[in-house]
Amino acid sequence: MLSLATAVALGLAAAPAAHAHDTCVDDACDTIALFDGADDAGGGSVEAIPAQRFGSWGIDTAGMDTAVDPGADFFDYVSGTWAANTEIPSDRSSYGSFLVLRDLSEARVRQLLEGYALGDPATGGDAAKIAALYRGFMDEATVEALGAKPLQPHLDAIRAAADKDAIAALMGQRNESFGGSFFGAYVSDDQKNPDTYALYLSQSGLGLGDRQMYLDDKFAPQRERYVEYIAQMLELAGWDAPQASAKDIMAMETKIAQAHWTRAESRNRDKTYNPVALADLPQTAPGFPWATFFKAAGVDYADRAVIRQDSAFPQIARVFADTDLDTLKAWQAFHTTDNAAPYLSKAFVDAEFEFRSRFLSGTPEQRPRWKRAVGYAESAMGEAIGRDYVELYFPADAKAKMDDLVANVKAAMGARLEQLDWMSPATKAEAAKKLANFGLKIGHPDEWRDYSALQIRNGDVFGNIQRASEFEWDYDRVRIGKPVDEAEWGMTPQTVNAYYSSVKNEIVFPAAILQPPFFDPDADPAVNYGAIGGVIGHEIIHGFDDQGRKSDGSGLLRDWWTAEDAKQFEAEAAKLGAQYESYEFPQLPGMHINGKVAMGENIGDLGGLTIALEAYRRSLDGKPAPVIDGFSGEQRLFMGWAQVWRTLWRDDALRQQLVNGTHSPGHIRAFAPLRNIDAWYEAFNVTEADPLYIAPEDRVRIW
Repeated sequence: MLSLATAVALGLAAAPAAHAHDTCVDDACDTIALFDGADDAGGGSVEAIPAQRFGSWGIDTAGMDTAVDPGADFFDYVSGTWAANTEIPSDRSSYGSFLVLRDLSEARVRQLLEGYALGDPATGGDAAKIAALYRGFMDEATVEALGAKPLQPHLDAIRAAADKDAIAALMGQRNESFGGSFFGAYVSDDQKNPDTYALYLSQSGLGLGDRQMYLDDKFAPQRERYVEYIAQMLELAGWDAPQASAKDIMAMETKIAQAHWTRAESRNRDKTYNPVALADLPQTAPGFPWATFFKAAGVDYADRAVIRQDSAFPQIARVFADTDLDTLKAWQAFHTTDNAAPYLSKAFVDAEFEFRSRFLSGTPEQRPRWKRAVGYAESAMGEAIGRDYVELYFPADAKAKMDDLVANVKAAMGARLEQLDWMSPATKAEAAKKLANFGLKIGHPDEWRDYSALQIRNGDVFGNIQRASEFEWDYDRVRIGKPVDEAEWGMTPQTVNAYYSSVKNEIVFPAAILQPPFFDPDADPAVNYGAIGGVIGHEIIHGFDDQGRKSDGSGLLRDWWTAEDAKQFEAEAAKLGAQYESYEFPQLPGMHINGKVAMGENIGDLGGLTIALEAYRRSLDGKPAPVIDGFSGEQRLFMGWAQVWRTLWRDDALRQQLVNGTHSPGHIRAFAPLRNIDAWYEAFNVTEADPLYIAPEDRVRIW
């Protein structure tokens, strides 16, 4: 698994590394996402697949609905015709700018993978390994003929567990196998000692994700269907008494859910750094075989672990102690089967899809096998694939242009800091030091992962993904207490996303996001400032959002704010949270954005767009902006922002996003921050008569 526990991503999280259970890419663990070598190819030349273009100057004007008043519905004004004429693909639960680019990235990677020559993975280098991964997954006949056979050794080990120590050992092997665990383990930068890696432990054990799914009355249908799914998976695995075991598992997971912290609590960095000596955990959280767990995980050499939800651990350990061995074994069998299902025969694949994709997210059809094969290969050797991807799809001048844009947006942030009337000189000085210390990574790593120790075999889909998981966990676990690799990336170049790392204090933009509609070197500068400029600003602001502000310029978790400044910041942030919680979703009565959970992202959007606007104004150097097709420069900037976030949702997927996501839905992000920016009102003549109008005194002004 990748050690991503120190970054914050733009939106949809990136695909995890090789069946990684505890990869951490959200602001609960300080890695915040925005949305979430051709010589080795051996398959001859590959013709590049071109990116799409958005109109003649960067905006899809044909997708606009100019009959809509911008002050009534800015999303529809910019994207209404697109929304009316676009269908969500049958293998997607949502669709929009991010997914359009992901489809493009996927097609490009497929072309690369099909160009790799199949050979001996033991001697043929990365190309032969990648070819074995992709073509092995595409060989559906072999996978089907094997049926459940690859799973049997794992089920046999569970059946052979004679006591709870044996169950704890299986939980400890979670990161290098398919099973589940009540406690997640991962390795990441130490927030109190940012130059070294630390072992982190977090609450886990829930097959439905968030505790709300177990405890809120409105999710009763999901709980009922989950019990049926557990029984179905146990039956496919050949487990005794699947129906009775499913009910027992649900009852046990409900107890675990009662112990879990809420998502809002879990993202509070003041509360989630709790170092405990490994030797003291049996006293801290009695009832769980900690020594066995750590030994099985291969981390028993560590002196300590950082506990994220400290008060939950004793309660979860008590659930383990109070649960009978048969239920624990059935629970482990279910989660092992559930996690392994995508790599088994059609009966398993279909069952997993029907529940997790069709029922929970409303996706009508399974993704084509080639798309799943691309994801499978990327999860195992994503950076090796990325090395070839950038040779085709990342021109050298793109980095230079991005360097300039980042410098301009960063300078705008510096100017904004100086102008703030609510912040004291002492806090401003610390903020300025942090901004000056920001690191920047664009496009791709300078140093690439070495996959020579990864064993890949032709025709072994199940074994290959397990060995890839072992490879990733071995890579991570040996780093505890060692110096942090500052050159390491938390996303592959072909990932359509971006992130901020609070512990490294750096912003990162993979190559795949640096294309239309986010970035187009041939587009109008105003559109670029609204699109990729807003994204750059968003990531910069993550260093100063409600959680990012708790680290200083060196990445150290410490309070550098005066008490009065912190109080004023929190008051404005609370106002912003209330705004977002007020948005209603008519198709989902009673569902709302959780303002506390999405706080960092919403602050990032508002602050990011604010400083992108400032950067655009500075770029004009006192000259008037040109008018294009009747649109002023600032109008085009705001349209560029809204176009990036055009998104359509299936109802079930939107419900899952509101429950389990840390980002506001894209169609909300298209207009919500603009309502707090005076220039938007002026650009589109928005008045008190318009539904989106907010009185000046009620607009949130943080950065």
